[in-house]
Amino acid sequence: MAQPNILPFQQPKRELKIREKGRGARSNVTGRYEPLTRERSEEDWDALPIEDRAPAKTSLTVEFPRTIINKVVSPYVGFERSINPYRGCEHGCIYCFARPTHTYYGLSAGLDFETRLYAKPSGPELLKRELSNPRYKVRPIMIGTNTDAYQPVEREQLIMRGLLQVLSDFRHPVSILTKSNLITRDLDILGPMAERGIARAMVSITTQDRALARAMEPRCPTPERRFEALGQLAAAGIPTGIMLGPMIPGLNDSELESIMTRAAELGASYSAYTVLRLPQEVSPIFQEWLEAFAPTRARRIMNHIRTINGGKDYDPHWSRGEDSEVKTPFRKLIAQRYYHAQRRTGIIPREQRVSLDCTQFRVPERVSGQGDLFG
Repeated sequence: MAQPNILPFQQPKRELKIREKGRGARSNVTGRYEPLTRERSEEDWDALPIEDRAPAKTSLTVEFPRTIINKVVSPYVGFERSINPYRGCEHGCIYCFARPTHTYYGLSAGLDFETRLYAKPSGPELLKRELSNPRYKVRPIMIGTNTDAYQPVEREQLIMRGLLQVLSDFRHPVSILTKSNLITRDLDILGPMAERGIARAMVSITTQDRALARAMEPRCPTPERRFEALGQLAAAGIPTGIMLGPMIPGLNDSELESIMTRAAELGASYSAYTVLRLPQEVSPIFQEWLEAFAPTRARRIMNHIRTINGGKDYDPHWSRGEDSEVKTPFRKLIAQRYYHAQRRTGIIPREQRVSLDCTQFRVPERVSGQGDLFG
């Protein structure tokens, strides 16, 4: 008997299996800047059975940057300033578009990205110095748009908390995106900032399927904990949004409406979504994972992704450029479903949210010394 066609919003029973406990990538692909290319052999470490391998341990290296605020120039994002307290991310999301940033330093976008981390503990002091510069012009700062500031190492490092305290002292607007419920630790700072109209947060939830989440995002808090964090943020009076993404055709896109509905019930007031992006080294890493965890659907999923990108694994002009949502059937369908869900739930688009207030910014007296000078 012929099998029925499966629409993007219908999924067969999952065949996902956890193979590499606690890690997303299955290997260390060679970065495009490395002079030598590594290939597997029968004697290669990766060829050993999973049960015979030593677990990949996380290392943390302290680095000392000269500045902490990044100026962002891109036609595809809606912000001008960002801060990244960490390089690399222990969450290990297999689809993470930030993975190629590790290759700039001669490291792999695979396991290196999620095991060899770099922290910037001087970040709060650098931020204080940069905000005190008389030539500084206030723009909302985005945190969490590259690697997650609330990844597991933040529990001990407390860099993000230090940054928030500085931003609060300077009354500087900030917007946060995270996959972690650790953000609720800082409600005592974010709550008063939100009352002044200078703070908001988005929680990213890709799936409600715990098995799929564990496979795609192995060291992220469970979807349930993220929903709980979203509710706590909203209850604390912090403008809270839901980020749906990435939507992966044939894998998790069927959950778009149910995630939005639950987020709205918990107090989410605005939303955004993304469709899977596979730039540079992310594509082979994702495909390697896909063949291992969803082999019967791997080809169909990649065909959808290539259609979205004009035949390539990734082409931002097709998938992210102007009017990109109407260039392919899937993008058009996902956009229609998203906007219908917005109207039904009452969640407004991210573009319509109230702007953060930049007028309250000032250098604290204890930093400027103006209180002592003018008595």
